[in-house]
Amino acid sequence: MHDELIEQKSWWKKNWKWFLPVSMLILILTAVLFSSGIGGITNNYAQAYSDQELYQDALEHVKSNSRVIEVLGEIEPIDKLTILEGEVQYSNNNQRVNSTIRIVGSKGKARMDILANRMHGKWNYETIKLRIKNPPEKRQSINIIPAE
Repeated sequence: MHDELIEQKSWWKKNWKWFLPVSMLILILTAVLFSSGIGGITNNYAQAYSDQELYQDALEHVKSNSRVIEVLGEIEPIDKLTILEGEVQYSNNNQRVNSTIRIVGSKGKARMDILANRMHGKWNYETIKLRIKNPPEKRQSINIIPAE
């Protein structure tokens, strides 16, 4: 019998052929991610997700509109996933927001567009508008603020 010592290759010697290209690809993708502004978009959604007051107050304005109740029925509460599904853009050091989210009523669905400014820690709404698309026969826009 031969008592030969089998030399094990190091991890680097075994895997360098795939490790280097994958590392370079990760670096390139990270650079593209940061240079494309995706980080800002992610920050907008994180801010909106944590700012429930913006959407809850806007929803109270919507629920108090008789025309909305007539067309959409009873409005369901806004959940956090709804905020992430919508569109949001903060500006002016997170003191101004332009956002669109879906709302659901017992008789139909709509999109709620919000344009608001934060003053002294409270949101002041310039515009709250509903765009009703479903059911199709009730398709219309309802301006909540400014009132029609």
